[in-house]
Amino acid sequence: MEDILLIQAIERYLDGSMLPDEKAYFEQLRKNSPEIDQMVVEHSMFLNQLNALSDRQHFKQTLHQTHQKLVNEGVIDEGTIVHTQSKIVSLWHKYKRVTAIAASVAGAIAIITSAIFSYFSPAVNANQIQQLSKDIEVIKRNQQVQGNIINEVKSKLPENARLISGGTGFLIDPKGYLITNAHVLRGSGAIVVNNKGQEFTASIVNIDPKVDLAILKINDKDYKPLKYIPYNIAKNSGDLGEEIFTLGYPRNEIVYTQGYLSAKTGFDGDTLSTQIQMSAYPGNSGGPVLNKKGEVIGILSTRQTHADGITFAIQSKNIYHLVNHLNDSDTASGFSKIKLPAKSYLMNISREEQVKKMEDCVFLVKAYNN
Repeated sequence: MEDILLIQAIERYLDGSMLPDEKAYFEQLRKNSPEIDQMVVEHSMFLNQLNALSDRQHFKQTLHQTHQKLVNEGVIDEGTIVHTQSKIVSLWHKYKRVTAIAASVAGAIAIITSAIFSYFSPAVNANQIQQLSKDIEVIKRNQQVQGNIINEVKSKLPENARLISGGTGFLIDPKGYLITNAHVLRGSGAIVVNNKGQEFTASIVNIDPKVDLAILKINDKDYKPLKYIPYNIAKNSGDLGEEIFTLGYPRNEIVYTQGYLSAKTGFDGDTLSTQIQMSAYPGNSGGPVLNKKGEVIGILSTRQTHADGITFAIQSKNIYHLVNHLNDSDTASGFSKIKLPAKSYLMNISREEQVKKMEDCVFLVKAYNN
């Protein structure tokens, strides 16, 4: 397919003018060809940039017209010279509403200018990558909505504890060891919640900000260790185009999402992570990324801010590095050594059965400060 025809097809796909059969064929083409999928993402970003520039020009024109209208109506007098303090006070009371509007408009222009600049400035990675942990306000809303569960069971949060952030974690040892992202644990302690709404106290065993991974240990007497973990941890990141799925807590209940592996490295060639085509939201951080065999190939961590569906996962081999280092260090004193699951029990069964077997192993993580 020639480039010009492909670009035309991409634009028709993005503006929704494709027929249903044609759209289905094109989406399958995206799934089978990471190169075409990347072209769709880049072209979408390019069109968004053009639209943003157009909106900015229109906004500036409207602002100029509004200013000129206020001058013509005498609301703003550009030629007035103020001589006394009393006159200044009088003018302030008379025009403070106009001043507030002007300040708001100026702030809006600054925000728009900053957004446009971030599109064209590749050096500012913070504007291009978003961590997938939940902030405190989201957790507060979740607690309110979740009242039918939380009100029935006394919370395991310490008295006067203040929730800071949240995300997802999953078991890597039946004894209660979980792994999540380091950026999820922004507080001094954490509790975890299973898919039935039961809360358990947990200790932070180890955090490695360099690879954005952390290990928790459930130390709650109400926790009953599982007999086994149904998935295993892979030592490679998988193959391009490979179908993948995840379970996590972007909502108050566990959520299933599927996608595929679209690049062997992460943002800007990061070798610690991989790029996956999958919708992800705040709360998905720390969730397991599995292939169809039931092998964990990554841990969800971030997404690209201005590209729909571009998500990044820490490669699963980093779990081995973190666990081996912990098992061999003095930090592990007081904790039993972690034994990672070596066998997957999810092979050759339906996706529905895979999810059912996994649900008890994936937890909502809530970080707090005392």
